[in-house]
This record gives sequence, C-alpha cells and structure tokens, in this order.
Amino acid sequence: MEQANGDDMGIERGSVLKVTDASLTEAARIIHEGGLVVIPTDTVYGIACDPRNREAIARIYQLKRRPRYKALQVLLASVEQLDELGLELPSPLNRLAAAFLPGAFSPIAVAGADCTLATVADAGDGRPGTQGVRIPNSALTLAILKATGPLAASSANRSGEESAQTVEEAFQAFGTDVDLYLDGGATQGHVSSTVVKADPYGRDGIEILREGIISQTTIRKALHLNGGGLGA
Repeated sequence: MEQANGDDMGIERGSVLKVTDASLTEAARIIHEGGLVVIPTDTVYGIACDPRNREAIARIYQLKRRPRYKALQVLLASVEQLDELGLELPSPLNRLAAAFLPGAFSPIAVAGADCTLATVADAGDGRPGTQGVRIPNSALTLAILKATGPLAASSANRSGEESAQTVEEAFQAFGTDVDLYLDGGATQGHVSSTVVKADPYGRDGIEILREGIISQTTIRKALHLNGGGLGA
C-alpha cells in the first residue's frame, strides 16, 4: 500500500490519501460517479458510497460479503440533511436527536414519498420505509461528509471479521477493489451506537433496538428533561 500525493488528480484505483482539500474533492467526484471510498469515522473506518446508487450499494454488499437483509446506515453532516433526503424523525426521536447528535445515537428515520435513497428498508404492509441514520462525532468525518454529501456506509471489513481501526487494515480487507482510501489516522475503535426507533405502543414511545454507548437509562431520562413529554 502506497500513500499517494493528494495534489495529484487522476489517481490510481486503491490510492490512499491524507485528508486534504484536494483529496476531498477527489472523494466527492468518486462518490458522485458511483465509486466506493473508505473513510475514517469516530469509531472505525467505513466503506461508503452514494446512498442513491443501487449499483454502488450492491458493490459494498459484495465486497463485504454482507447479507442483504442487513441494512446500511446513512451518515449525515447535519440533521438538516434529513429533509433533503426525504426522511423524517418521528416524535420522540426528534427530541433525542437534539440531545445526542452528533454522537453515538442512531435513530430510525421514516422515509417520505419523495425519498430517493436506495438504502431504505421496506417496512411492509404499506407502511413507510425506514432508514437508520447517524451524525458522527468527528470533525474530520463531518468535513468529509460536507464535501461528499450523505453516504451509505458500513464498517470497512469483511463480514464477521474485525472492524478496521486504521487505513492499513481497511486496505488489507479490500485492496484495489475500493476506488479511494482517506487516511485519518487510527480511530478509537468500535463503540456501538444506540439504535432507537419510534414505537407508539412502547414505553416512552420508543423501542431501543440496540443499547450501545448511550445507556437505556440515559435515553429515557432525556425524553423527560425539563418536563418534556412525548412528542416534545
């Protein structure tokens, strides 16, 4: 694996670049043309693509050997991008998002009729589709997302193997099958985000699908801070 010069355009497939203005421009071009980019996040390295591009999404599943029933998250630079994507955070997830994003909180958004994401999970029975989203708590990752736009992402490793904490480990997993690797140094390691969906029949109007670094107690307490009730 060789570190490429970020000032060079027309880089070779599988190049590894430090995060600079030039490499962010290259990453954005690759994403918009349907390619794959490995990026650092606040937890581990992720393999990412345009969430509207079905062929690029299929490549991620193929490279990772990931079962198709396991949905990809969509990484955002801000909550405001939900509207741009045709997604909505139902109450009381909007209240939790205000408390915990950016961070290790992954709410399940609801897709509107105008949503063009190819990552949306079909809820069945005529109900709206759903999409897990996250805003990473990393200035470097947010800078990448501001350059590329929202990204469909999964950890940069083959399914069942250890998540990559360095760009070298990610390269060992995928080599030149990925178009570009952005090197942001070592990440802090896998820290599970807490995944929550709205459930009008559940306690506090939510269901915690995965308890991660943000505890269930902390989540439920946030729903009632300052006298806030459901839907506040």
